[in-house]
Amino acid sequence: MRILLPGGNGHLGALLAKAFNAAGHQATVLSRSPERALSRQPHPWRVLHWDGCSQGDWTEELHQSDVVINLAGRSVNCRYTQANRGAILHSRLNSTAAIGEAIRLSPTPPRLWMNASTATIYRHSFDHPMDEATGEIGGGEPGAPRRWDFSIEVATRWEEAFFQAPLPATRRIALRSAIVMSEDARGPFALLSQVVRLGLGGRNGSGKQFVSWVHQADFVRAIEFLIEHQELDGVVNIAAPHPLPNSAFMQALREAWGVSIGLPATAWMLELATFFLRTETELLLKSRRVVPGRLLEAGFPFHFSHWEDAAKDLVRKLRE
Repeated sequence: MRILLPGGNGHLGALLAKAFNAAGHQATVLSRSPERALSRQPHPWRVLHWDGCSQGDWTEELHQSDVVINLAGRSVNCRYTQANRGAILHSRLNSTAAIGEAIRLSPTPPRLWMNASTATIYRHSFDHPMDEATGEIGGGEPGAPRRWDFSIEVATRWEEAFFQAPLPATRRIALRSAIVMSEDARGPFALLSQVVRLGLGGRNGSGKQFVSWVHQADFVRAIEFLIEHQELDGVVNIAAPHPLPNSAFMQALREAWGVSIGLPATAWMLELATFFLRTETELLLKSRRVVPGRLLEAGFPFHFSHWEDAAKDLVRKLRE
């Protein structure tokens, strides 16, 4: 297969490009800075330039692609200032619109277009799991700061932009992904591991908020599964089937590293720390209790259903 990865020079794009290349497929990444992407780490797949918002030479690659997986979007790991909010939102809407227009005009449109979305679209939830059929879109729920509504607005408008164009020849899937855990130094697992090894890996806030996650191997396998299963379209949750409270999540990570001490961080401590780190507490304190209903119904076999097993595997990989 020929697979096009707009915005694929980040953490998730590298995972997918590496897996597709190893399987004998031809992966091509679109990047605003291809020279920087290539200088960071040599790799066998091609990296082409695009501006993320308009038509260009990259559309020729799209015409020849079987699958498009759009991962483009400015990182949400920042303070939600007015300028950052605009960049986060418009980087997603503009890239999605550009790809949709290219597919609409293509003489040979790809048979499948997957677009990144996020499990953060669901409400701040403790009471029951959120699957695709019964999950409730968030916004304005009690106990959640109003500034958290921004990420839900982004996700909602992102999916609306993705599904609005009539593309009868192209199957579409919005990937509502949980946090993807890998041994990549740029990924969240490496950062959490550093915190744990410093003895600071206790519960965050109350520790009762749920953490949804997925092991890198299952993330890649889920994407491959969705490509193969042509009956699946619409929104799909990419998450392990057993989210767990933050306190248990951090305890399992400490045990995987063999660290006995983990100092907790209260909500006010996290507010102060995230202010100086130029990010938001939502990434740590929002309760994401997301489950992969459609993947399980379709028979997808997770290799890592439980966080304890996933954490031990990733720690072993990092040590190696």
